[in-house]
Amino acid sequence: QERFGNMTRVYYKEAVGAFIVFDVSRVATFDAVVKWKNDLDAKVQLPDGSPIPCILLANKCDQQKEGIVNSQAKMEEYCREKGFAGWFETSAKENINIEEAARSLVNKILLNDKLLQSNDNRDGDKFALDHKIANGENSRDGGSKSCSC
Repeated sequence: QERFGNMTRVYYKEAVGAFIVFDVSRVATFDAVVKWKNDLDAKVQLPDGSPIPCILLANKCDQQKEGIVNSQAKMEEYCREKGFAGWFETSAKENINIEEAARSLVNKILLNDKLLQSNDNRDGDKFALDHKIANGENSRDGGSKSCSC
């Protein structure tokens, strides 16, 4: 991951959710988590400007743990402070909590989508414009359904 840090904007393009993963057996990977979260938040946002939902994955939970991950309360506090939508202890090797983490992220993405759509529907001008476009109307020709190009 570290080698490709300068290319992250390409990876993040049009993202609506993210996982940041660290190795519970290597403290240095946890130390890099905040760098990745700050980079993500700086380069991609939802249409309303808020950060995309991001879940922290503490991978290799089937191995000996080091550092903060040994305290669930400290991990919860860390995630709140850093703006993570949640965290899971996972093991890709043993398929532990992978599906649960993915389901949680998808639920947060869908919730954001519903909130954004409901905010869009409150904007009467935007709805009117979308309605005219959907019906093939063009403001330049008084509502004719033909193209004026």
